[in-house]
Amino acid sequence: MAYEFNVDEMFEMAIRIEENGARFYRKAAQLQSDPLNREMLEKLETMENRHKQTFEKMRDQVSGLEKRATVFDPAGEASQYLIAMADSHRGEGNPTVADSLTGEESIAEIVDMAIGLEKESILFYLGLKDLVPPDYGQDKLDRIIGEERQHIIQLNGIRRKL
Repeated sequence: MAYEFNVDEMFEMAIRIEENGARFYRKAAQLQSDPLNREMLEKLETMENRHKQTFEKMRDQVSGLEKRATVFDPAGEASQYLIAMADSHRGEGNPTVADSLTGEESIAEIVDMAIGLEKESILFYLGLKDLVPPDYGQDKLDRIIGEERQHIIQLNGIRRKL
């Protein structure tokens, strides 16, 4: 039996991923000795925080029908499961990526890592799209994916300038 989710749960996961993404940039900034690199990484952290706010606003617009439970969950365990999924996917926001930073990475390596993580996130959301039935807001996952694509465009612009 396949699990199904609603788009509200997808936004919950996307928000968590953005929080973890901000943590990645925050740690990378803290490890930088060059003030300009630190400032750029702090701006990327701010970008992730704004992205989180965008997803929160999108989530606020989810209809009641799109928030309907897809499984019987009397203990409220679905939310914990979603957090675990968000934290363990291989893309942006995986907490182990921030933990793996040593301070020896160049700014170009950090941006390249971030681009790869964003790409993994897009693949993650594309896979999740099949788990959200159309009447539970499946089309709204395209908005999440679109936002992630914009991140890649922004990061590629930064990378070209390095």
